[in-house]
Amino acid sequence: MTDTRPAASFDRSPARDSSAPSSAYGVHFQGRLHGALAHRLGVDILKGVYQPGEVLPNEIDSSSTLDISRSAYREAIRILAAKGMVESRPKAGTRVTARRRWNVLDPEVLGWMFETEPSEDFIKGLFELRLITEPAAAELAALRRTDEHLRLMDKALDLMQAETLATEAGRKADLDFHDALMHATHNEALASLSHSIGAAVAWSTRFKQRHQALTRDPIPDHRRVFDAIKRQDAGAARWCMESLIRMALDDTQRSMQTQYLEPRS
Repeated sequence: MTDTRPAASFDRSPARDSSAPSSAYGVHFQGRLHGALAHRLGVDILKGVYQPGEVLPNEIDSSSTLDISRSAYREAIRILAAKGMVESRPKAGTRVTARRRWNVLDPEVLGWMFETEPSEDFIKGLFELRLITEPAAAELAALRRTDEHLRLMDKALDLMQAETLATEAGRKADLDFHDALMHATHNEALASLSHSIGAAVAWSTRFKQRHQALTRDPIPDHRRVFDAIKRQDAGAARWCMESLIRMALDDTQRSMQTQYLEPRS
């Protein structure tokens, strides 16, 4: 059966500046055709265009339809396979895997997910992950932080205040704050989650501002976490971080409810 779904078209211009957003949510494509194709296929899988168990178009058909090389197509498939989203078998083709196998904490997959209007359950799951890890990390950071960690967090807070979370610079500072906090734990396993936690923070921050500006300034909440860490009050650091995350979840859910209540044009 011939696949009648519309083919993607890809920008063949030189690689983008990595600091510049390449979509409404700031997705950063890899600067090559295989990165753009992996992005398109990944989003299509997350949207349900290709269902788990379904075989993707083969590389010969896709290369001809999309006007890309077979090697670029194979590299795109390798990217998706590394994220657990597809598997390739000789003579059986490339098949979409079950959702439970997808690495949804991969920062790139998280970005793709937020291009598809993620479900409320998925967003709640991300905040549950944050509630499990970040309050404990803040507690450890209060006990183990160095002057350098404090300097990095304080600098990030100053930038967040100056730039606001409505800007790329402000959101980058937010990531720097959380990254410094995770590394202040001096726990290698926890610090390894920094990129995933940071991606969850970044995408949810963008997501809740997609229709209207934030109605509450979250920067004082971050400052309370920092102050508790600075004075080495582990219990307060844990409580302040948990409070910060719960209020961020409330903001995000309120944003989703506002979207559903808006009249459709």
